[in-house]
Amino acid sequence: MASCLLCSQIVTSEITLADLLSFRRLPDPVICGNCEDQFERIDQQRTCVQCGREQEQPEICQDCVRWPEDGFKNRALYHYNDQLKRFMSQYKFNGDYRLRVIFQTAMRRAIVAWHPEMVVPIPITPVTLYQRGFNQVAGLLEGIPMVEALRTKQREKGTPQADKNRQQRLLTPQPFLLNIENDQLVNKRILIVDDVYTTGRTIRHAATLLRESGAGEVHGLTLAHG
Repeated sequence: MASCLLCSQIVTSEITLADLLSFRRLPDPVICGNCEDQFERIDQQRTCVQCGREQEQPEICQDCVRWPEDGFKNRALYHYNDQLKRFMSQYKFNGDYRLRVIFQTAMRRAIVAWHPEMVVPIPITPVTLYQRGFNQVAGLLEGIPMVEALRTKQREKGTPQADKNRQQRLLTPQPFLLNIENDQLVNKRILIVDDVYTTGRTIRHAATLLRESGAGEVHGLTLAHG
C-alpha cells in the first residue's frame, strides 16, 4: 500500500465500475483524501479576468486596474491557503522532490486546454538550482514539452520575494534575460508557468521580455494565487 506524500498515512483508492471496464492501469494515488480536500480549487467562473484571483464577479480586480492594458492574463488553479503553503514549504524550501507529482495532472490539463505553442517555466538562479537541486516549476511540468526561454540576470538570488512588501515587489527591476534566439519566439502563442501569483510582478516581467523579443500572445498559468 502507498503512503500519502504529505501526511504519511496509508492511501486507499476507490475503484469504480468505469475504472474496471476501461482496462487501463490506474495511477497510484499519491496523497490521501483528507490532504487533497484541504487544497482549495479556484472557481474559474468567478475570477479576475486578468490575474485569476477568485472574486464575486468575473471582472478586473482592484490590483489589476493598476497594470497597463497589455493583454496579459493569468490563470491560477488553487488558493494559496495554509495547506498549499505547507506543500510549498516542503516541496520548494525543504527540497522534497517527490511532491512534484501531486499537481502534475492538474497542471497538464490546464496547459492542454490552453493550446500553447510554447510552454516557458519561470527560471531560478544558478545558485538556487545548485542548492535545491531542481527548479520547482519544471518539476510540476515533468513530462510536458517546455522551453527554457528565460534565464536570470543574477547568479544568486537577492532578497526573497516572500520577504518583500507589496510595494517592494512591484518595484523589482527586470530580473530575466532571453535564453534563446528571438526567431524562435516570433508570433508564438506562449504560456509562462510559475508556482504562485502574488503581485504578478515576476510573471509580468517575463511576459514583457518575451513580447519585446517577438512573441505573439503571451499569458500565464500559476499553481496558486496568493
